[in-house]
Amino acid sequence: MSHRPEVGAGVERADLSNRTVLVTGATSGVGRETALALGRLGATVFVHGRDRDAGRTVAAAVEDAGGDAVFFRADLAERDTVRRLAEAVRDRTDRVDVLVNNAGAHFSTGELTADGAEKTFAVNHLAPFVLTHGLRDLLPDDGRVVTVSSEVHRRFEGPLDATSLDDYDGLDAYTRSKLANVLFTVGLADRLDGPTANCCHPGFVPSSGLWRDASLPVRAGVGLLSRLPHRLVGGFADTPATAADTPVYLAASPAVAGVTGSYFSDCAPAEPSAAATDPKHVRELWRLSEDLTGISWPR
Repeated sequence: MSHRPEVGAGVERADLSNRTVLVTGATSGVGRETALALGRLGATVFVHGRDRDAGRTVAAAVEDAGGDAVFFRADLAERDTVRRLAEAVRDRTDRVDVLVNNAGAHFSTGELTADGAEKTFAVNHLAPFVLTHGLRDLLPDDGRVVTVSSEVHRRFEGPLDATSLDDYDGLDAYTRSKLANVLFTVGLADRLDGPTANCCHPGFVPSSGLWRDASLPVRAGVGLLSRLPHRLVGGFADTPATAADTPVYLAASPAVAGVTGSYFSDCAPAEPSAAATDPKHVRELWRLSEDLTGISWPR
C-alpha cells in the first residue's frame, strides 16, 4: 500500500468534514499529496494551481477520496493575480479553516516581476504574504496558516532585499525565499489574534516539480535521485507523499492547536536558524513586503 501522509502524521482519525482548506500549488508533488490527504479526512479542499487540467484531475481525486473540492487557477508571480485568487475564494466561501501556503518555485536565471520583485521571492514569499492578508478575516479563531519552508533557509547569509538581480544565483534566491517563509510565520503569529501560524520543512523531494526551472546541473542531479529506488535514498530524500506528512500534521493535528510562530520538521518542533527568528530581520522583511505589495497589516 502506498504511503498516506495522514497516517504518517498520526492524524488518520481526524475529522475535517466541516473544514474548508486551501492548498496552493496542489496540482503536483507535496501539495497534491497534502490536498488528497486532507480530502480523505473529509475536508472541503480548495485546490490551487496554474494548470487547469491538472487542477481538475486533483479535484476529482479529492472527491473520489471522500472530500469535496474546487479548483482555482492562478499564477502567483504577480500581486494582482494573487489578489484575484483571494477574491475568488471569498466569493466561494466565508470561512477558510486552514490555509496551506505550499506553492514554490526555483528559477536558475534572474527575473523581476512587474511589481519589481525577484521572481523566486515573489512566488515563494510575497504570494503567501498577499494571499494570507486577503483571507485573514475568513480565518476562524481556531484557524491555521501553514507555510512550507525548507531547511535550506539556514544557508542564506545575504541581505533580504529582493529588488535587484546583481550577482543573481538561483540557489541563493531560493534560500532567501525560504528564510522569508520562516520570518513571515514569526511576524504573522504576532499579527493574528486567534488563528495560528506555523511553518515547516517537508523534506527533500527530488521528484518535485519545484526543480523544473533550476539550472541544468541541479535538474540532472535531482533527476537521477528521483529515479533511484526509495529504499536507497530514503535516508535523505522523500517522496511527495512522505514529504506531505508534516504539512498535513500542522493542518489537522489536535496536538498543535494553539501552537503558533513555530518551525516544524518530521512532525515535531525544530529550531530554525538564528536569523529566522531575529526580530530585526522580521521587521526588515515586513517593511520590504509591505513596500513591494502596497499592503499594510494591522498590529
